[in-house]
Parts: sequence; C-alpha cells; structure tokens
Amino acid sequence: MGGLGDINPKEFITNFFTSFMSELVRGDEDPAVVVDRYHTPDIVQVADGNLMDRAKLIAHTRPARKHQTGARWEVHEAMADGDRIAARYTLHFQTAKRAGSVDVHFFGQFAADGRMRRAHMLTRSVRVKASGAAPGESSSELSPPEASDRRSLPA
Repeated sequence: MGGLGDINPKEFITNFFTSFMSELVRGDEDPAVVVDRYHTPDIVQVADGNLMDRAKLIAHTRPARKHQTGARWEVHEAMADGDRIAARYTLHFQTAKRAGSVDVHFFGQFAADGRMRRAHMLTRSVRVKASGAAPGESSSELSPPEASDRRSLPA
C-alpha cells in the first residue's frame, strides 16, 4: 500500500477498501494488525454521525470474519486534492444470510504512506432485487465487508 501519488483516485479508493477487506476477512492475522496496516493510530471515522476511533474500528471489524462472504466497491466518481479524497461509491456486500448494497458519500484524509487518517461517510441502503443484485448491477462477483448496520460501515 502506498500514498495517493499519481494514482487515479477511483483506483486508489477501490484498491484501499478491497485490499483492506480481503486481508481482514480472508487472512489469519489479528484484526488489530490489519486495521493498523490500513489506518493511522489516530484514525477517526464518522459514519452517519457515529464516531469510531481505532478501538471501536477494530471491534467493528472482528465480526466480519465470521459473517462476510463477499463485497465489491463500485466507485462512481472520486476526486483527490493532496492527501484528501472525496468519493461516491456503492458497496455491494454478501453475508451468509443476505446480500445488500449501500450508497456511500465518502470524504477522507490519508497519510503519506496510504493509511487512512480520517473518514466521514454518509450512507443509504439501496434496494436489492430478488436476484440479490442491486438495481442496475450486472456483475454477480463479490468479494469482502459486513455491513448489517449501514451506520457503521468499514472504511
């Protein structure tokens, strides 16, 4: 993982979340180690008004290993300015019990090494068709987060 550099902001945000969740869900490392690899020690995440610091983020990610079976980020647009990214994306997720999609408006700040320092997210659930796909979604491939509570999505 590296900093923003010259990478396209859409690619950066997609790669960040995909790698983070893949390592978290499929790896054997303690979730705290994975969280620390992708987030600075002073991480502050606010999702729909709910604040998570490092300890709360780690506690939030632990259940993902048990329940998450897949996720995919569809980044619609993203802009970067220095160490900050604003993005609008849809998270499509799959658990053992259900599939869902969540639209996210994301505003984040990243350290020079590519770790997330701050994130503010506004989210809304997207209706899922009977097929399990969100409206307008043609791909069925999903791969890693647990988003049962849309107010506390992983960043």
